Amino acid sequence: MQQEEGKLKRNLGLRDGIVYVIGFVIGTGIFLKPSVVLANTGSSAAALTIWIVGGLISMCSALTISEIAAYIPKVGGLYTYLVELYNDLIGFLYGWIEVMVSSTGGTAALAIACATFTTYFIPMNNWQMKLCAILYILLVVIIQIISTKLSLQMQGIATIGKLIPIAAIIIFGLVSGTAHDISFATAGISKGAGTGVALLGVLWSYDGWMNTCTLGDEMIHPEKNLPKAIIIGLSVVIVVFALFNIAIFNVMPASQVATSESIGVDVSKKLFGQGGTILLAIGMLLSSFAALNAQLASGVRVAFAMGEKKQLPKYEFLNQVNPKLGTPVNSIIFQTVISIIFILLGNFNSISDLCMFVIWIFFTLGVLGIFILRKKYPRKEDLYQVPLYPIIPIIGGLGGLYIIILTIRDSFKGSMLGLALTLIGIPVYYYCKKKYSNKTEDVKE
Repeated sequence: MQQEEGKLKRNLGLRDGIVYVIGFVIGTGIFLKPSVVLANTGSSAAALTIWIVGGLISMCSALTISEIAAYIPKVGGLYTYLVELYNDLIGFLYGWIEVMVSSTGGTAALAIACATFTTYFIPMNNWQMKLCAILYILLVVIIQIISTKLSLQMQGIATIGKLIPIAAIIIFGLVSGTAHDISFATAGISKGAGTGVALLGVLWSYDGWMNTCTLGDEMIHPEKNLPKAIIIGLSVVIVVFALFNIAIFNVMPASQVATSESIGVDVSKKLFGQGGTILLAIGMLLSSFAALNAQLASGVRVAFAMGEKKQLPKYEFLNQVNPKLGTPVNSIIFQTVISIIFILLGNFNSISDLCMFVIWIFFTLGVLGIFILRKKYPRKEDLYQVPLYPIIPIIGGLGGLYIIILTIRDSFKGSMLGLALTLIGIPVYYYCKKKYSNKTEDVKE
């Protein structure tokens, strides 16, 4: 396929998209969140129900966003959808918080997670871990600069590698587990903040599938392959999460699961002995590395899309595509520098958490944007249509609104600070609009 000058190389297929979804969504949450969810629901059966409900909410959102992706298969994903369906300012504010804090902070956090799991094999002090995290980022950066296709091939290898220990726990846990503790009995579990907090943890674990939409300009037949990749990938994740939790409760009684700080490692020790720690460390390292690769790729493409629309200072730098490699090298470098700064500062986790409230606002706007899409875009019978419209979009939208309300209730100060960080982007938006007004086209309303 001939490379169009100034455009990203369109060489990603359906399989690449599916691998991206699975590799991004299945991160460290599956190893860490089951205990949190159980502690806040009060029984193993209720916890399992929450995992399934969270998966259904995510699937309703995915089924809805997939139709938007089919009609707007462009680079930038949610950023581009918000611009097209609402207006330039709303899209910019999402892109601003994603590029400057959320995606870059997430990249830094995942890099440090990789370094943390590496300490199972190589002891390191704090600064050595930071250096190791930076090296992990640079490794991913080199691969992504060379080729997006190569990056996703590596994603596929890492995804297979991390699914092996997960599959081992599921298979051996279901076959040889002796606890069989799936019931609505509390079994001495001290119920925490309740269903809302449990659902937050579950939806956090499912987070990441939407970032596949940022690959729209690089996928072959994105109007067909993007929806398929999201739906198939997320379906696999839901099954894996449900089976993993069933296996956990088959191996350990609920009272022990609720108090475990690293449930994946504890279950693995029971099934495979001390060697299980090494098995899970490898799996968690690969899991974090695959998510790191996907997170960086996603943030880079939002920055690239904003550069194309001249919505960031020095946009000429960000929206360039290397003519030989067909990759957004400058946007990759830009995101890398910010991520490394987060690693060196060491407080990216708290900053990233503050912005989750805002991210969910834009996420919900994206799901509800389906109603605008159907008014603005003529129907095309050959493109994907969300089933059971409008029921599925309403369920997805209500799920997002529920998360927003819970976050305000449980973390009011953090939510307001995250909102303030977002609003800082408004003067940047008007500065760029004024400075580049003679260079940019009229914004689509």
